[in-house]
Amino acid sequence: MRSLRLLAAGLSAAAATAVARQVLESAPPGGRERWTRTNHRDEPVSMLEGPAAAAGLVVGAVAGGADARTRAALVTATTGAAAFGVVDDLAEDTTTRTKGLRGHLGALSRGEVTTGGLKVLGIGTTALLAAAVGTPRRGGAAGHLADVVVNGALIAGTANLVNLLDLRPGRALKAAAALSAGVLAAPGRGTTGAVLGVAAASAPADLAERDMLGDGGANALGAFVGAQWAVSAPRAVRVGALAAVVGLTLASERVSFSAVIDRTPWLRHLDRLGRRPAAPAAVAGRAPDAGGAAG
Repeated sequence: MRSLRLLAAGLSAAAATAVARQVLESAPPGGRERWTRTNHRDEPVSMLEGPAAAAGLVVGAVAGGADARTRAALVTATTGAAAFGVVDDLAEDTTTRTKGLRGHLGALSRGEVTTGGLKVLGIGTTALLAAAVGTPRRGGAAGHLADVVVNGALIAGTANLVNLLDLRPGRALKAAAALSAGVLAAPGRGTTGAVLGVAAASAPADLAERDMLGDGGANALGAFVGAQWAVSAPRAVRVGALAAVVGLTLASERVSFSAVIDRTPWLRHLDRLGRRPAAPAAVAGRAPDAGGAAG
């Protein structure tokens, strides 16, 4: 039964992603230019991949979720992250220098609400809501509350982490697929099919640099994967995963992930697999490494 859910989630997610991408291509909300960025090759790159991927994840969650609680948590986390990510993609003030999680939190502390700050608050809120929906009650009220907080932080943190990786073609898709594969041994493994299906449908255009996930797609992928771990993994594993996510997020404020990947042969090979030959400059449509894609 679990294998059938895995297959159903993969096929339905891939189909939904492809159909949504075609529909969005035929009538882009607000016009095509609003969704277009220019890359380092001076070629147009569309961010319509993001909402299409989010749609595929939602359909895959419904098809692959083991129960109503799991499906509701995944859909809530994914739609919330996608919505606030798209707002940041389309409404961000590019004339400001506010970047990274620390930058946006600092702006909020000064009473300045950037689109990135709105995204931090929005994804944090919907992640906690998803955690409250998806976390079963184990033991007393205090233990349940602790689980909800850990799970909410894991969902929001993973949403940001995958977005931090969306700096090169295909990188976020590969990372999300690898992270999602980690729950294949858990009861909720059927939902991994959704991530694999979305990655399979999105990868050709992403790797060819015709499309990019943007914040809307990368945040949605990360939130989905975080929710998978939140509803499937034991408490000790979830706490360890959250510690790793927090550590990597803090490291991203000082260390370039791309530089680390380029210095590590096996990571460099995986990162470049399927990509077009590198050009001298970085992709303009993807955020610079310092501070990450939380902006």
